[in-house]
Amino acid sequence: MARLSKRSYEQLRVSILEFLDTDIFHVSVENCVAFLDPLIEAWDINLETFGLEIILNRRLTTGHLKKFEFVEREAQAHFEEQPGLQSFLRDAALSGDATKDELAFLKSLRFRGDRQPTPLYYYRELQNLRDPLHFRA
Repeated sequence: MARLSKRSYEQLRVSILEFLDTDIFHVSVENCVAFLDPLIEAWDINLETFGLEIILNRRLTTGHLKKFEFVEREAQAHFEEQPGLQSFLRDAALSGDATKDELAFLKSLRFRGDRQPTPLYYYRELQNLRDPLHFRA
């Protein structure tokens, strides 16, 4: 490591001891550079996607390529289906002609507290979605 970072053994030893003596709230940029500079051969960042590609020094690491990407995803909340919604979905007279988008909307509805809507509530909500008076073009 000392040779790769172009430092003497003594300089590297002092850096390591300073790093080990520091808590997480006082780690300096110099502390991090002392360890990361010899490990990283090259890096590239895509500012549009915030994708980061890092090529590590093959003499010091087993895996030489690391990729980090930030990906936008829809929130996936884990909620149990309401009993009223389940009854609504089982009753073809109420839900038989509902589209996938309409069903997705009904499934996304959340209620606070002990409120448990009935199958009729979901049917009326479906009718409200379809009523042209409620939405502007």
